[in-house]
Amino acid sequence: MIEISNLGKYFGNTKILRNINVKIEPNEIFAIVGHSGAGKSTLLRCINGLEKYDEGSLKIFGEEIGKLSEERLRFLRKDIGMIFQHFSLLEQKSVYQNVALPMQLWGYKKSDINKKAEELLTLVGLIHKKNSYPKALSGGEKQRVAIARALTLEPKILLSDEATSALDPKTTLSILELLKTINKTLGITVILVTHEMNVVKNAAKRALLLEHGQIIGLGDIESLFLKPDERMRKFLGEEDMLPEYGVNIRLYFPSTVSDKAIVTAMARELNIDFNIVWGKLEKLGENVVGSLVINVDTKYADITKNYLQTQKEIFWETI
Repeated sequence: MIEISNLGKYFGNTKILRNINVKIEPNEIFAIVGHSGAGKSTLLRCINGLEKYDEGSLKIFGEEIGKLSEERLRFLRKDIGMIFQHFSLLEQKSVYQNVALPMQLWGYKKSDINKKAEELLTLVGLIHKKNSYPKALSGGEKQRVAIARALTLEPKILLSDEATSALDPKTTLSILELLKTINKTLGITVILVTHEMNVVKNAAKRALLLEHGQIIGLGDIESLFLKPDERMRKFLGEEDMLPEYGVNIRLYFPSTVSDKAIVTAMARELNIDFNIVWGKLEKLGENVVGSLVINVDTKYADITKNYLQTQKEIFWETI
């Protein structure tokens, strides 16, 4: 659906995007993640044709975006819905009028506009507020109106540019659940641009991590977050507080074994006491994964490592 190859983008003499390579599949929820200034919003604007790129290729539905005429690009954007951090609703128009506006601009029949607007307001749970104005809505309700508006032209792709950043955690979760419902029921590909790791972990199936315009991570969520490499841990702001004695071993538990008492079984079988330094369980989409750091006396390090080598379902490393 979206194929990006060796993409590069300059602002003046500064290279903002460097050698971006990624393929986004139909019907998936995909996240573009990065801190402020990483280039994620610029990449999104290249995808919808609002920014021109200087190097490489960006194809949507097989069409090279950089080579499209303004007229063809305008029609392509019908297939690409967009929602923003600050909602971008028209304050002087009602909820219904905001949702109906794209269809009016494209010359849809009034009966079709009314049918689609009411269907979408029902989908986002705001049919009872169709005659209200944005000033009477909460932040979450405004974002739901913006989502309904973005769906009016029946896009195949929905782009979300930091759409939950202005919302509280509870409202964020409700918006993410709505996006997952839209993805599942309407078959729309959803691309989330965000700096919020909880958004990625809760909603996305795959993610691309950007830092200074370069990809530092790309893959399915469990692979990225289950066993992060040094760059990934730095990106996440994780810092280990470890004992300076003995041997520290980090264990990673995939969703298939995250509920099993592996350390307890190991301690009993080896008759060794382990110091549990810290641990956590984390929900990634529908799965739960875990990580744990244990500390063991130096004289028991080798026997512990030999045991762990027999446990094929977990990952581990000495740190």
